[in-house]
Amino acid sequence: MKFWQNLSWIETEQQVECARFAEELGFDGVMHGDHFCFPDVIRSRYPMSEDGIAPMPTDWAYPDLWVTMAAQGAVTTRLRFAAGIYTMPTRHPIVTAKATGTLALLTGNRAIIGVAPGWMREEFDAAGVPFERRGARLDEAIAAVRALWRGGVVEHRGQFYDFGPVRLDPMPGYELPVYIGGSGEAARKRAARLGDGWIGGGNQPEEIPAIVARLRQLRLEAGRSDRAFETVFPLLRPVTVDELKRLHEQGMDATVNIPFMFTLGPRSTIDEKKRWMEDYARTFLRPFEKRAR
Repeated sequence: MKFWQNLSWIETEQQVECARFAEELGFDGVMHGDHFCFPDVIRSRYPMSEDGIAPMPTDWAYPDLWVTMAAQGAVTTRLRFAAGIYTMPTRHPIVTAKATGTLALLTGNRAIIGVAPGWMREEFDAAGVPFERRGARLDEAIAAVRALWRGGVVEHRGQFYDFGPVRLDPMPGYELPVYIGGSGEAARKRAARLGDGWIGGGNQPEEIPAIVARLRQLRLEAGRSDRAFETVFPLLRPVTVDELKRLHEQGMDATVNIPFMFTLGPRSTIDEKKRWMEDYARTFLRPFEKRAR
């Protein structure tokens, strides 16, 4: 079992030290939220809540996640970084490939590019990108970015993007891991067809075995069951170590310690965050470390 710490919405000046301490405690990685921008008025329905209202107000922090990961990579050696989730359709593939390819080179390929089509029409309006057909736009963007990461001269002629021949130097020369985020069947099918992994949008523990089984079935149907694939599930309720062990045996590869915003409040000191991470590590990481010996 792998363990991630969600660092979304914390004080920006605490990002680097939180990541350094997470690595010291033995966390496998840290996760960051993303929005191209955050409109002051949101009318779009948030798909992860029953009432359709987003849990985050418009003034919560969203520092650029690739810049933040690069800063954290400079003070760590093995910690991984995940976008959870990057709204890739709001950016041009060249912009995404340039930033993430550079990040991979600077950190030794420690970043996971977690992507989803996005849910906020206002964000797309601000980016000047049509909200309609954003799923198909994402599929094409993933293919274009992967071609750019491989390096050399790239030419792309697609339905949504048309560019090249261009070079982006330096590029890593390999494809970065792309994980698909979401909660519905469309997201699961996209993960099976295109993804190297899955990042859940927040699930009850009881839901996870069925989701894992469905992902396996879809990957088999897509002819990709022989490829490495990782499932990362943030959980919506507290669990015991024994529950986590059962979920791991049923196919959940990793879980996420929830954001400090929901445990310590909108502002907390770096020492308070460290104590919370220490308690989580003592409760969950240490028993799994003993089991692995």
